[in-house]
Amino acid sequence: MSGMPALQLTERAVDFIDENHIMGLLAGKRPDAGRVREIIAKSLAKQALSVEETATLLLADTPQLNEEIFETARQLKKNVYGNRIVLFAPLYVGNKCVNDCTYCAFKRSNTLAIRRTLNQDELRQQVEALENKGHKRLILVFGEHQAYDPEFIAKSVRTVYETKVGHGEIRRVNINAAPLDHEGYAIVKASGIGTYQIFHETYHHETYARFHPADTRKGNYLYRLDGLSRAFEAGCDDVGLGVLFGLYDWRFEVLSLVTHALYLQERYNVGPHTISFPRIRPAVGVSLDENYQVDDESFKKLIAVLRLAVPYTGLILTARENAQVRRECMSFGVSQIDAGSRIELGGYTEAGDAQVMEREQFQLGDIRSLDEVMRELMNDGYVPSFCTSCYRVGRTGEHFMEFSIPGFIKEFCTPNALLTLEEYLVDYASPETRSAGERLIAEELAKLPEGDTKNTLLQRIRGIREKGEHDLYF
Repeated sequence: MSGMPALQLTERAVDFIDENHIMGLLAGKRPDAGRVREIIAKSLAKQALSVEETATLLLADTPQLNEEIFETARQLKKNVYGNRIVLFAPLYVGNKCVNDCTYCAFKRSNTLAIRRTLNQDELRQQVEALENKGHKRLILVFGEHQAYDPEFIAKSVRTVYETKVGHGEIRRVNINAAPLDHEGYAIVKASGIGTYQIFHETYHHETYARFHPADTRKGNYLYRLDGLSRAFEAGCDDVGLGVLFGLYDWRFEVLSLVTHALYLQERYNVGPHTISFPRIRPAVGVSLDENYQVDDESFKKLIAVLRLAVPYTGLILTARENAQVRRECMSFGVSQIDAGSRIELGGYTEAGDAQVMEREQFQLGDIRSLDEVMRELMNDGYVPSFCTSCYRVGRTGEHFMEFSIPGFIKEFCTPNALLTLEEYLVDYASPETRSAGERLIAEELAKLPEGDTKNTLLQRIRGIREKGEHDLYF
């Protein structure tokens, strides 16, 4: 297989975004406080919400009810994920693109963008730079172009896994790329990927058509909407959804994300592993439409409502946001963030402190180092995690849901997070960060109940700290 896949749909492909229904829900009146609290209680019981129930939370606009929604999101996040935050880094492999999305610096008509595709040696150099900072989890990003066919993506994944420096290694590679056909997904899956992520950008049909010209591959709304269905059918265990907030009404997009998540759950018995919710950012050669910009308060609410609507789906808060916004939003249900991120092609070895906009898809808001972000997280009481154990032992897809829905996953997450944190502290942390980390680990160990798990964890932490042991997990 090579080149671009045919725009072929699954057998039962259907456009499940019912705009009239969603718009009707959003046109409803302010809900009764008692009904809002019933839905909040359902969320706290770790039950996924319907689209109608999610709309009720969006329409609740009194300060008291909003604060109850925020507080429930905080509590639900603790109940499902504990106080851990999973860290990763994006790695852009190529920015050639056949599409012409008007909001994107990589659009084919943008003559200001510097086009580049990393060869395998250059890719190794980027991976080595990331490993030398302590990263263990990456998401590889590709434009939609015939040069980035499934074989190229799979080859890039294998190169990442094969590249090791000292104790450094990448243990999980996720993918952000164009939709593929069944054969293409199978090829990429065989390379050992984790999550395959596809952003629908906006679910509103008219808006989608306006931003994605009809003469481009991305202009085919249904082919993109059907993309994750093909991924599941080809054997991908975990998939990720995403919307670019700022293209249309953020409330409509939230309800559409929940609609998509429920559709996947009903059809394949497993929902999305992650949802991303970046806000649109400035980019070279791009003029932004500010009609649907999402303010900070609305941004916080959409995160909180998503947490309540999809309790077991990971929520990703990216470095598009500045450090202060990220810090404020972290508690409302976020479970993953990127850190130490550079999105220039070759940015981890070639870029200085300033961003090079001609080589970026968009402007980042937070380019602090991994070490700085780790230290702030720990000082705020979070446990940074590089854990990949679920993928190592097969707790993925439906199996992940079997473990996570009863709450068992937390029994694995905290010990594994502490083990990967100890690895980072020993191998890469600055003295200040190591000191903060050792204090945090001691506090977390004190919270764990006595028993075999705690005894084994203590033994393994000593093994990392005193004997240089690595890659230990439950």
